[in-house]
Amino acid sequence: MTRVCLVGSDDVDLRAELLSRETARDALATYDLREPYRNCLELETISLGAAVSLLNDLNWYLVRFADDAIVREPSVSDEEWLSRDLAASIRDGEVRPAETDALLEVYGVTDEGELVEPMYVARADGEVPEYDLLDVPETLVVRVTESEFEN
Repeated sequence: MTRVCLVGSDDVDLRAELLSRETARDALATYDLREPYRNCLELETISLGAAVSLLNDLNWYLVRFADDAIVREPSVSDEEWLSRDLAASIRDGEVRPAETDALLEVYGVTDEGELVEPMYVARADGEVPEYDLLDVPETLVVRVTESEFEN
């Protein structure tokens, strides 16, 4: 199953904002929503295409209430996430999955389960560089496109 994680903006309650709006609530109604990190919503879809389509359906809300939307596709990686743009590029056949692991956005994960201060890094010798912005017990790795990396 392909997983989607929506990362809420600091100044909003993502779950409340999405579920208080009829169109977003209807789009999410068939999914089991979980909160793996503070102010994040995670759900499972049947495929990468379904995940990208759902994110497209929710775009109006994501622009306003989310800082990030990421996708975990097991055929690409069991441990690393894909940015929304990279997931769409793979779905559309513009990028091969094997060519997606060089550029990364790495979030720190606090003891309280909050995603903090993403840093952009390039994989070095096949390894993810150490997260050094804050002292955190774990990280969440997101593969990104070249244009996202440069911004």
